[in-house]
Amino acid sequence: MFKAGEIVLAKIQFADTPGVKQRPALVLFEELGNAVVAGITSNPNMKGVPLTRAEGAIKESVIKLNYIFTISEEAVVKRLFTLSQEKRKEVYRRLCDRLMMLESG
Repeated sequence: MFKAGEIVLAKIQFADTPGVKQRPALVLFEELGNAVVAGITSNPNMKGVPLTRAEGAIKESVIKLNYIFTISEEAVVKRLFTLSQEKRKEVYRRLCDRLMMLESG
């Protein structure tokens, strides 16, 4: 099972490229053996929540709040680390802010 705030290495199928790639993702929540996750990129030009080496990332990264998807437990290769409670709150706050903008928009 997954826990909210875990960073996992997952097998991900991208729509624009053939094959499956292993990429890090943040578990937002888990339900019935599946996890809703946010993708993570090392591209510093992407928008999202910064994730630093000091916080556990292998390299400076960005949690992409515009790239949210569901993965099965079988897609997880391994757990990498867990975000601090403060960083989880920042992610959820910014995600909620983005969703609220849609409602008012």
